[in-house]
Amino acid sequence: MLQKRYEGFLNTPSLWKDNVVCNLNSFEIISKSDKIDISIDEKLRLGKYVERLVSFELEQHKNISILVENIQIQNNKVTLGELDCLLLKNNKPIHLEVVYKFYVYDASIGETEIEHFIGPNRKDSLKEKITKLKDKQLPLLHALECKDYLNNFNLKAQDISQEVYFKAQLFVPLTNRDIQLKTLNNDCITGFYINKNQLDQFNDCKFCIPQKKDWLIIPYTNVKWLNSDEFKIVAEDYFKQQFSPLCWVKLRNGELKKIFLVWW
Repeated sequence: MLQKRYEGFLNTPSLWKDNVVCNLNSFEIISKSDKIDISIDEKLRLGKYVERLVSFELEQHKNISILVENIQIQNNKVTLGELDCLLLKNNKPIHLEVVYKFYVYDASIGETEIEHFIGPNRKDSLKEKITKLKDKQLPLLHALECKDYLNNFNLKAQDISQEVYFKAQLFVPLTNRDIQLKTLNNDCITGFYINKNQLDQFNDCKFCIPQKKDWLIIPYTNVKWLNSDEFKIVAEDYFKQQFSPLCWVKLRNGELKKIFLVWW
């Protein structure tokens, strides 16, 4: 499963190119699918799990060396925040923040393309994440409390470039699947989302609900599939919990799709 997750992670594009979003520089890297041979704690939440995948990916590149990861910046034992990674790429220091997210497009939220993307449970948004990166996570490098950590590597904050490794899977409404993004990367559109009222349109399909870490994976056929009646019974629990699961759908023609079943 680890290999499949790693390949799914590598297959996920960066959410934007260059610095078109709020002047945040997108980290560029081209990786091949190496056989991953590390052990990762299954108890890690998805974000931390992905950081371990990134670690392995970076180590496969001869021009990259990781200096330190997950640096807790503290002031009198109070944690101000964390730097995900300090690395050298072609001998140039980079502070790298790693993000992997799933968003759905809701045109009724906000005014801009970025504002339209929210979490599948409506609890977070792309705009909130970008604001946090811009106003909290990246400025941490320049905090006075960070100076001592950087001194350990003979580095000064002003000499370090800051980049964001922001991968995302985006899901568009079933009724508007031809959306063309102008700022964000269209290649990140992975599938669509449906609600309870649209379930009947998929009565002749089969479904699989992977565990959260398997949301990374490119769907494949050799899994336990539910027919639509079985799926609807399971779906009721998710609706009650107000949780939107990512699902794989096998269409009648055998095609496999990723969707979110949203509770709202």
